[in-house]
Amino acid sequence: MKKKLSLMFIAFGALAILTGCEPLTVFDTKGPNAKTLSDTIILSIITMAFILLVVYVLLVVMLTKYRASKTPADYEPPHEEGSHVLEIIWTVIPIIIVAFLAVVTVKTTSTVESQPEGYDNKEPLVIYASSSNWKWHFSYPEQGIETVNYVNMPIDRPIEFKLYSFGPITSFWIPQLAGQKYAMSDMLTTIHLAADDIGSFMGRNSNFSGRGFAEMEFEAQTMTQEDFDKWAADVKANEKPLTEEKFDELLKAEHVGRSSYSSTHLEFRPAPMEHSEHMKMGDMDHSDMDMSEDEMDHSKMNHEDHSQEKSEETHSH
Repeated sequence: MKKKLSLMFIAFGALAILTGCEPLTVFDTKGPNAKTLSDTIILSIITMAFILLVVYVLLVVMLTKYRASKTPADYEPPHEEGSHVLEIIWTVIPIIIVAFLAVVTVKTTSTVESQPEGYDNKEPLVIYASSSNWKWHFSYPEQGIETVNYVNMPIDRPIEFKLYSFGPITSFWIPQLAGQKYAMSDMLTTIHLAADDIGSFMGRNSNFSGRGFAEMEFEAQTMTQEDFDKWAADVKANEKPLTEEKFDELLKAEHVGRSSYSSTHLEFRPAPMEHSEHMKMGDMDHSDMDMSEDEMDHSKMNHEDHSQEKSEETHSH
């Protein structure tokens, strides 16, 4: 009885705490790509909940219908042959479930890896987002400005973040606007998003990267295109340019506050090439290697032919 009361107290306490919590931001979406991911997560949860419901119902039925009854001590149950139909059913059903979730996941991944739907005819705003220690640098090559630990974006325009790192692997994530993607030191990855509403959203690193990981957050603020243009022009006109010495200081620092600059570090510290360009360079290197090997084989054959001709001449003499 005491155990039951304790369990009930814990359950009611958990419910009381959870009712006071804010909704999960990943489900409070403010952009098309985030909405696609949220719908996929909800669909997966509903699918798994339905499976659990069916399993628990079958469990109760089996325990009730086939529960043990009082039988004599010498009772031997009859031999029952297995049902091939049932075996096929419980083998096919998991395959169907996995195939369904796989198709949904592949479709969702393909959707969020491209420019958001409805924005095909709009030019994306390209922002280079790089991490160092436990801070974020945002470079705007189109506007010629840079910010640290905050990023401003216009609404109703596709945004294309180019991600890389000056240190360990990090993961760029704004839950209400898009999913997460890794930022690495030797290549450029891209994440697409768009914002439908004006607001301030929390962004963070979702990949553990050391003792300052918990504080590696930034503010993503969305505004109208007119307000964004005014803000960018104000930064360009009033903030100091980012020098290489100042940027090196920022890279060495573990934590810094927000700051803005009227130039970007891309001028003296270019971003790494994109993953697709890495692949092209790799293919080029392999082709060059193949050509070199062919040339070496051709040269070797010519050398052997020349040696053979010389040997024949010597033998004839």
